[in-house]
Amino acid sequence: MHWLRKIWNALLRPSSRYSLGAVLLVGAVGGVLFWGGFNWAMEMTNTEAFCISCHEMENTVYKEYKEKIHYSNNSGVRAVCADCHVPHDWVHKVIRKIKASNELYHKIIGTIDTVEKFEAKRLELAKHVWEEMKANDSKECRNCHSMTAMDLSKQKPRARGQHESAAEENQTCIDCHKGIAHKDIHKELEKEKETEPTEEDFML
Repeated sequence: MHWLRKIWNALLRPSSRYSLGAVLLVGAVGGVLFWGGFNWAMEMTNTEAFCISCHEMENTVYKEYKEKIHYSNNSGVRAVCADCHVPHDWVHKVIRKIKASNELYHKIIGTIDTVEKFEAKRLELAKHVWEEMKANDSKECRNCHSMTAMDLSKQKPRARGQHESAAEENQTCIDCHKGIAHKDIHKELEKEKETEPTEEDFML
């Protein structure tokens, strides 16, 4: 405890032993090292290897993703986990990382540490992701896709019509593209809606 007091006192009063230049130099080097380490950790946690390092992800959503067009396609462009789940701009990326600490907490306490537990909570987890993407105008999708960059004339009639309607109605990507990289759980969503109480259920 004594050494902490000494450090605190040294910070509060100027030193007669070290020049201001030396103090600033040490501070600058320390700042660069901290900033570099922080950004390294941010990028490391964006890698596919990190995302599937827990068996829950590797044995469920990663297997599904490997069968989808975002993993293998005719253009040879592959979107990894972070491309769809982490915004590219720095501020929103940091916010997403802070929110992800909750996921680490649930990993530690074993909320979804088996495939069975994961499947039981899949719809709930998916809805959280959809809500987040709806709120930020599908920022993650827009890491790569842009409505203004689409050549609608090269799309199939059904896709062209849907994209035209989406643009007119200010819809966002996730409004239509749920389950695009993982197992389609629209049926579970529909079942949930069917079991929700209606106004008639509350009528006497």
